[in-house]
Amino acid sequence: MTKHMVSGWVARRVRRWRAAAEAGMSTAEYAVGTIAACGFAAVLYKIVTSGPVRSALAGVIEKALHVSF
Repeated sequence: MTKHMVSGWVARRVRRWRAAAEAGMSTAEYAVGTIAACGFAAVLYKIVTSGPVRSALAGVIEKALHVSF
């Protein structure tokens, strides 16, 4: 192998390694994403279980169950 071939091989290897190192999320990003998803789920749960939304959903389900075909 010539010096040029070795340096080209090393450069390609380094580029591949850097691309792989930046692929995906890190552990800290997973933690932040999980906390954000849990917070969003808590807010959504509170909205869905609130009185007006709960009665509206019950009305929709009851109406759907009493539809004649």
